[in-house]
Amino acid sequence: MKIRNTLCLWYGWGLAAWWLCSASAHAQHPPLFTGVGTLTNREVLLELIATAGTNCTIEASEDTARWASLVTLAFASGMNQYTDSAAPFLDSRSYRAKQREETNVVTGDHLTTTAGELVIHPIDHASFVMAWNSTQAIYLDPVGGATRYRGMPRPSLVFITHDHSDHLDLPTLNGIGATNAQLVVPPAVYQKLSPALKAVATVMTNGQTTGLASLTIEALPMYNLKTTHHQKGVGNGYVLTIGDKRIYVAGDTEDIPEMRALQSIDVAFIPMNLPYTMTPAQAASAVREFRPRIVYPYHSRGTDVGLFKQLVGTDLGIEVRLRKWY
Repeated sequence: MKIRNTLCLWYGWGLAAWWLCSASAHAQHPPLFTGVGTLTNREVLLELIATAGTNCTIEASEDTARWASLVTLAFASGMNQYTDSAAPFLDSRSYRAKQREETNVVTGDHLTTTAGELVIHPIDHASFVMAWNSTQAIYLDPVGGATRYRGMPRPSLVFITHDHSDHLDLPTLNGIGATNAQLVVPPAVYQKLSPALKAVATVMTNGQTTGLASLTIEALPMYNLKTTHHQKGVGNGYVLTIGDKRIYVAGDTEDIPEMRALQSIDVAFIPMNLPYTMTPAQAASAVREFRPRIVYPYHSRGTDVGLFKQLVGTDLGIEVRLRKWY
């Protein structure tokens, strides 16, 4: 990867100032930062240009000595924007952009773990992929047909939360090559799998913990408190421990006591849509109680996720990432 230019952002006295602190001799070649702005909630909006059809990674640093990948973006039209929702919790931050020369780059937010780099790529609704160390991929509730996953690494692990059609789709599992992966499923899902998929499936029930592919996996309850759309014990939420990071995938659930009791969660995927899961207020209340470091609202069709973000607030240091799920 080639460094094209670096953008520094500093905070002081409640205001933000920014400037290009360095630029290569080839600054006329993208990727280039073309603008930066501080939003009313103190998040930072970055604007970049790059050659159409390329991928670029934005890196961030608090001291300009240690850099970490923040996000990889696809530049279909040559222009893109990125909102850094972690900025309000930092005194200062520097940014630099790098063009990716590799093929089949997975775009999305980066998460650094002691077991390697994760890239989180939303697919649709409740389906997403986490590419791991550029060679492995973890699929969550893959549905919608194999073409949705074109360009993604083949799955090494596939997690399915429950047997509803927006979470379990056998043609999609076959199309993405799930028979060559390891599946983790609740009993109700296992009963609906083909013999070939059953042969690679690990069945987990609420409360169980196991290890697969260097991960520690905990199966948690997911259920409704006020309706019977999802009954306790039928589906699984999951906590995945990858290196030093704990990632919670809630599945279809309300703000159940088991969610509120979670501890040391780094990233959480939280649903909100009635009548199947919960309201933004319920979701925000639960998130403020178990305090993940980062939270993604997902499974949220027709829901005001902006309201959820507002209700979570910034006083507890919880970063809410609004991403394109639909």
